[in-house]
Amino acid sequence: MEAVDPFIFYLAIFVLAVFVGYYVVWSVTPALHTPLMAVTNAISSVIIVGALIAAAASVDGPAGAEGWIAKGGGALAAGLAAVNIFGGFLVTQRMLAMYRKKERPKA
Repeated sequence: MEAVDPFIFYLAIFVLAVFVGYYVVWSVTPALHTPLMAVTNAISSVIIVGALIAAAASVDGPAGAEGWIAKGGGALAAGLAAVNIFGGFLVTQRMLAMYRKKERPKA
């Protein structure tokens, strides 16, 4: 029995994840879609940690000249993930404001 090529294995997992993600997102009712997606943007905090590690990496040895690619990519990932987190919290606040009781003007 031959082993499956790792690329094919990872590609199959990616394709399955795309299908599962598509059906999970599109099966959510429209009223819950935005709050749920805003909360899931908080997952970007994990990306921030990895991006900061990549940006702070010091590359020694023969690949030291290419260390700027890791640092630049880490800085770019940290910036984009920060924008995603900030936007997610803004959307969450806006959605929560829709459910607050509105004050009636006093006569």
